[in-house]
Amino acid sequence: MSQTAPFPKLKRGLVAILRGLKPVEAIAIGQALFDAGIEAIEVPLNSPEPFSSIARIVEVLPKTALVGAGTVLTPADVDGLHKAGGRLLVSPNIDAEVMARAMHYGMVTMPGVFTPTEAFQAIRFGASALKFFPASVLGASGISAIRAVLPAQTLVGAVGGVSEKDFAGYKAVGVTVFGLGSSLFKPGMSVDEVAARAHAAVTAWDAVFGEA
Repeated sequence: MSQTAPFPKLKRGLVAILRGLKPVEAIAIGQALFDAGIEAIEVPLNSPEPFSSIARIVEVLPKTALVGAGTVLTPADVDGLHKAGGRLLVSPNIDAEVMARAMHYGMVTMPGVFTPTEAFQAIRFGASALKFFPASVLGASGISAIRAVLPAQTLVGAVGGVSEKDFAGYKAVGVTVFGLGSSLFKPGMSVDEVAARAHAAVTAWDAVFGEA
């Protein structure tokens, strides 16, 4: 089975979701997150001029940073992400055409799933990792029940209603990647506030998973 690029070995399995980010603040916010210890950054495509923000973040962060887009719904979105220099593709659903285009570009993919059927479909389409979404509805017990029937090597992430307070509970059921949205960033927040929240998330991660 073909697969999109494997999910890279990050110091911490944290993905910052910057929904509503504006291009004018992209560099400062992106740099603050990376400096705090969060190496993966996602700009959802329903944000203002998302490809511009992605391109600016890609330009200033090291090549080791994993930068990309969320809410990727069409092959054209994938083309735009590639043109902006993004490597990470996150979606709320699993779509065969989107996954095929991502595979063409060698992107890291994290499609959204909620059921065993969707999870196995995503694996068949070559997903780098599974994004259980919305994780707060499934909860750790729901994800655990589905994970029990998945291939052992499947990388599982929790996104949606998740904050640093949830790390320990999800770790117990094998979740190793977390997408942090409103607990980390909301439109209108200052760079200092985002940085403080990022440091808190990193500290919580290190307490649960061990320091990087």
